[in-house]
Amino acid sequence: MAIDKRMVSEVRVWLEEAAQFIRESLDHTMTVVEKSGRTDLVTNIDEETQEFLMNKIRSHYPEDKILGEEKGYNTIDSLEGRVWIIDPIDGTMNFVMEQENFCIMLGIFENGIGQLGFIYDVMKNELYWGGKKLGVYLNETRLTQPAFGKLSEGLLGLNAHMYGENTHFARVLGNKSMGVRISGCAGLEMIAMLKGNHNGYLSNLSPWDYAAGIVLLEEFGFKYSNLKGTPLSFDGREYFLAGSPETYEEILHYVLVNGA
Repeated sequence: MAIDKRMVSEVRVWLEEAAQFIRESLDHTMTVVEKSGRTDLVTNIDEETQEFLMNKIRSHYPEDKILGEEKGYNTIDSLEGRVWIIDPIDGTMNFVMEQENFCIMLGIFENGIGQLGFIYDVMKNELYWGGKKLGVYLNETRLTQPAFGKLSEGLLGLNAHMYGENTHFARVLGNKSMGVRISGCAGLEMIAMLKGNHNGYLSNLSPWDYAAGIVLLEEFGFKYSNLKGTPLSFDGREYFLAGSPETYEEILHYVLVNGA
């Protein structure tokens, strides 16, 4: 898939409209519903934002497939063809409890290969976007690939539950870094790596949590996989590892040697 500048422009407009809708919705009544438990939430704004983006995709690209977090669109038969992967609000708990530190994320894949990625920090009005051989941008500014470092030389983003339970040695690995950061939002963790603020990220994610981010990470030379070192499945939740080449290899080696 050659990068279609018209598509990039369209998606950027859609995301700006979606972000404005979310910001305006904060002044209205929010309906919050538990999904699998009291800490797994969805709001009417999540669902309405996803529906807005899906309608845009369907009207402009009716032949394409869509994989989204909400309302029964969270499975797909294959990644063949062009697939849009949507997380309408990544960090819903932050959205509900803090009304900040959440993102809209959208990734576009062609036959399983990431082509374009968009991560929108809604309350900061900052859109990180880019794609294959396109570069990575913050709004209109092209970013420079960050300097890479070892695990011991930088900060490590972690999933809170994994750190608390030392799942797959998350706490041990965190202690090997310069410090642990827990944001509760995969999109913000991806941004932290793109900016060079974090050397790596270890979590338990669904496809819509990582799809947009890995397109941008790959463009900057970061490595990513599941904790077995094999490709991500794009099918349900799985353990996720990303980082600078040095940090990624060190974490993966430690987990595999010590029994993932």
